[in-house]
Amino acid sequence: MLLQGLRILAVEQYGAGPFGTQFMSDLGAEVIKIENPNDGGDMSRSVGPYFRDELPDTARSVFYQGLNRGKKSLTLDITKPEGREIFRKLVAGAQGVASNLRGDVPEKIGITYRHLADVNPRIVCSHLTGYGRDNARAKWPGYDYLMQAEAGYFHLTGEPEAPPARFGLSMIDLMTGVVMGYALVAGIREAERTGRGRDVDVSLFDLALYNLNYIGNWYLNAGAVTTRITRSAHPSLTPCQTYRTKDGWIYLMCNKEKFWGILCGKVGHAELAKDPRFLTFKERLANRDLVTQLLDEALSAKTTAEWLVDFAGSVPAAPILDVKQALDNPWANEGDRIESIPVPGGDPLRMLRNPIRTGEPPTTVEPAPALGAHTEELLAEIGITGGALAALRAKGVV
Repeated sequence: MLLQGLRILAVEQYGAGPFGTQFMSDLGAEVIKIENPNDGGDMSRSVGPYFRDELPDTARSVFYQGLNRGKKSLTLDITKPEGREIFRKLVAGAQGVASNLRGDVPEKIGITYRHLADVNPRIVCSHLTGYGRDNARAKWPGYDYLMQAEAGYFHLTGEPEAPPARFGLSMIDLMTGVVMGYALVAGIREAERTGRGRDVDVSLFDLALYNLNYIGNWYLNAGAVTTRITRSAHPSLTPCQTYRTKDGWIYLMCNKEKFWGILCGKVGHAELAKDPRFLTFKERLANRDLVTQLLDEALSAKTTAEWLVDFAGSVPAAPILDVKQALDNPWANEGDRIESIPVPGGDPLRMLRNPIRTGEPPTTVEPAPALGAHTEELLAEIGITGGALAALRAKGVV
């Protein structure tokens, strides 16, 4: 496993942070969720509406299971002096600390490099926040849809005549989580080389802004304000949008010049490839409406499924599916894209498998842990057992 041997202490909650550390867990890292015993731990444990009754009470949420498989859970209140001291002892044997908290909280609860370097100078602390830790918005709560709204995504999503719309997924949360994990691994790599750790930061807002990429760079360099385009079309490349078929829709993405000629031949209109109105992307963009009309007419001769057979491997094309159709799709169910995690006393938990492939056989994955499932095991490693553990429980520290 690529990250075997890494121990990551995750002060995490909800979606963004846990998604990032789950990537690390899937690749072999030991990810230990640090959860407050006095507030129910990670709030995602109670997120519905779908639960699996065969699982422990605090781990029944399917939402929670999809973000925390294979991790460990340690209940520890690090806002209390005793809890903070235990956390520091755990840091001494870890390589990384991952958190996704409000920007002012890591400093308050002592999980930054400045607070931890004395017990482990190689520790790397990765902070995922809404807006950053050292600016006027550090204390602002931040969530995915807010970032989409402020970074222009609502203006780019949907049909031109429709109200502004968000992505259908919490894509900013998910991508920022992965970037947090990437930054943490990069920091650990540097610490292995130099012997010194550091803080690494990523915010939801900065990631959302960075993701504007070519659309943002077009504005910064040419003043171009890209907006929503009919049929989810590409801003400049044509044909690249939805088209009508005999029984519905298909998405074509002819994003290299060669695909236009191939497409024309496949739909029985090879002459269009040499038509001066459509010779290059520039001419096709200027005549996008006419291209749409001609392709709608040609593609209406067959069903989407029939066209996909004709286009396979030669014209970039995809059916437009709902979530059920996407997950029932035979292609999605080939190989190991969906895994079954054994659940004692119940049906397996079906989960989407991590997309990284290493050439090794898939490892057996455990369901996400019950709250505090590994507390005794992990505290015993640092000498806290028996009466000492009972005293900490009585104080609400663990």
